[in-house]
Amino acid sequence: MNQKYNSTYTDYQLVDSGSPTLRSYLTPYLRQWPWFVLSLMIALGGAYAYMLYKQPIYRIEANLLLQDEKLGNQQANPLKELGGYSPKKLVENELEVLTSKTLMNRVVTGLHLDTRYFRKSSFGKREIYTDSPVLVLVESAKPVLYAKMLQLRFLSDKTVQINDQSYPVNQSVQTPYGQLRILTRQPISSKTEPITVQVMSPSSAVGLYLGSLKAVPTSKTSSVIHLTLEDAVPQKGEAILNTLIMEYNQAAITDNTKMAKNTLQFVENRLRIVSRELASVEKSVAQYKSDLGITDLSTQAQSFIETTRQNDAQLNQIGVQLATLGDLQTFINTQVDQRGSTPATIGISDPVLLGQIENLSSLELERDKLMTTTSEKSPLLQAIDKQIKATKNNVSQNIKSMKSMLLSSQQQYLADNQKISSIIRTVPKQERGLMDVTRQQTIKNDLYTYLLQKREEMAVMFAAAVANSRVIDAAKSSEWPVKPVGVVVYALFGLVGLLVPTAVIGGQNALNSRVSRRQDVETSTRVPILGEVMKKHHRDPLVVAPHNRSVIAEQIRSIRTTIKFEQDETIASQVFLCTSSISGEGKSFISINLGASLAMLRQPCVIVEMDMRLPRLHQVFALDNSVGLSMYLDGKATVDEILQPVPGHPNYYMIPSGPLPQDPSELLSGDTMKQLMQTLRERFRYIILDAPPIGIVTDAQVVTPYVDTTLFVVRHGVTPKHSLKTLDLLYREQRFKNMRIVLNGVSNGESYHSNHQYKNSYSYR
Repeated sequence: MNQKYNSTYTDYQLVDSGSPTLRSYLTPYLRQWPWFVLSLMIALGGAYAYMLYKQPIYRIEANLLLQDEKLGNQQANPLKELGGYSPKKLVENELEVLTSKTLMNRVVTGLHLDTRYFRKSSFGKREIYTDSPVLVLVESAKPVLYAKMLQLRFLSDKTVQINDQSYPVNQSVQTPYGQLRILTRQPISSKTEPITVQVMSPSSAVGLYLGSLKAVPTSKTSSVIHLTLEDAVPQKGEAILNTLIMEYNQAAITDNTKMAKNTLQFVENRLRIVSRELASVEKSVAQYKSDLGITDLSTQAQSFIETTRQNDAQLNQIGVQLATLGDLQTFINTQVDQRGSTPATIGISDPVLLGQIENLSSLELERDKLMTTTSEKSPLLQAIDKQIKATKNNVSQNIKSMKSMLLSSQQQYLADNQKISSIIRTVPKQERGLMDVTRQQTIKNDLYTYLLQKREEMAVMFAAAVANSRVIDAAKSSEWPVKPVGVVVYALFGLVGLLVPTAVIGGQNALNSRVSRRQDVETSTRVPILGEVMKKHHRDPLVVAPHNRSVIAEQIRSIRTTIKFEQDETIASQVFLCTSSISGEGKSFISINLGASLAMLRQPCVIVEMDMRLPRLHQVFALDNSVGLSMYLDGKATVDEILQPVPGHPNYYMIPSGPLPQDPSELLSGDTMKQLMQTLRERFRYIILDAPPIGIVTDAQVVTPYVDTTLFVVRHGVTPKHSLKTLDLLYREQRFKNMRIVLNGVSNGESYHSNHQYKNSYSYR
């Protein structure tokens, strides 16, 4: 009979536990919204303090144009038509040069960037640059200087205090940190604000500024390099970029000047030799003509001479190239530390060989620079020596190949000249002799003219040596700081402010072993939930009374309505068993208030205090417990003797537990209990059995045969989650009839059917 209502109501009550709503996840966090607000306010306050005390960083930018025809720059170049060798520039190579340690080391040394100056402000220390009243020069440093900050206080216009020790200014002084010199930049006195000085090793300073320097091309097809640097002092950043560009241009000018000087020296030496040879040949021609009285040659002889002259010109070119290759071979075979400048490459047109020579010169120049700062056993120096050796081998192979080709060409021209000479023998002896001396004169004269032209070209290049780059935009700092970014800082701090309480609450929920929300019950058991009772805020255990419109009273009435909807009207009486898993879950609170609510329907209702081990229910109504259930079950009292009316509640009665017996479970299992239930069913419409927790004793299971509906109380924050598994097992095994769950102690935000607008019309008393 009850099963009909049970099956119908189960489907209606159950909520799909496999589809938890977003609200069920957010509710534990929304209930703690004040902590989120407080944490967010603290985090934003921390972000504000961080923004105040963090020194702002500015971005400094500059643009540099590489003037190179290979990269598409077609602007006029006065040296473009000269025959001197000028290596092509690649943007990638120049980027490496601009970001090299060697170039930055020159900048650090020139601007004294290995020393940083700080001054206290309202928001912590701030770095200064030109505003520093003194300049600290390190003549010789001890390791402690790089590990400890120097505190400078100015005692007078001639004395400075360094970490509690006084020293004169503008003099070289010996300190515990090394040999220092404190130079004044502006007048100082005892009123000058103290400063803090940080001295870094040169390598550390170079690494610091290279770390904030970036050099990138503006596009793949452009030869414009965009330089950026981030620094706390805009003036210092601008000085670093401008000095870096200046040092880069100066290095390019030095390389071009050195190459032009070497070529000019080679041409001068060749001119002196050819000049002597030309003078000797001209004297021979004059003497020959004078002796033989020759003034002109025949047309045929002139043709032979012209052909021979062209061959001899080619032979001369070959001779120049062979001489140049010989000088290059000598240069290659000479030890690095014993030879002078790179020889000239006049007459050499092979781009591969020229590129290898350029690479060799660059490697040797880099080796010379490293020799000033490193030892012979340095890994960097050994690596460069290996590259030099490999490059020299490649150059030697190319020289041998070119010599072989030039010698072959030389033999061919000599063979042609011999053939022409055999033809010339048919010319009269006088003309043949004149042709010989005239040919020598023409050859030497052409060579002399060629060398004079090259000398003028190299002289112009030497005098007009300029850098192969041009500054488009000088270094300029940003108007506003780029770091820290206010929006990002506030967003990160705000995120942390939200994550901290989220993590704390989530951790508490993860470690919580108690039932804390309705979803915990729905996911652990299939037992229908009859209703919810909110957590009460007063100590009065009986909240149901006439004209009481509190939320809890209305929730008890809602449970009463649901019970009446379930019950079979053909049954004269209904027996409800109210129990729980452990003590303290509020089963007695639910029992007495549900009984009071049922009694208000003008139907007789009785509540039986079955907890004979730890009776407390009679104390709520201040009833006498000297005669009760235990005495009736023991045959020492009648029903009328143990039945007591509840004061102030018509139709409401109670049977107290009575004196504590020795065997409560055995008493409840006897026939006397069955007789009591039959009598109560005849006299009362509703019977509520307030039984002990099932997780402690078996009293509740003993009286199950007399029960129509079992109310299992689950209290938020008290009931262990593992008890729900036991409850589900009891439900599936049908050990209790018509089992229902009542959620007790539900927080305001946890109510499954919460309607704040409706609840606001009720009071909480």
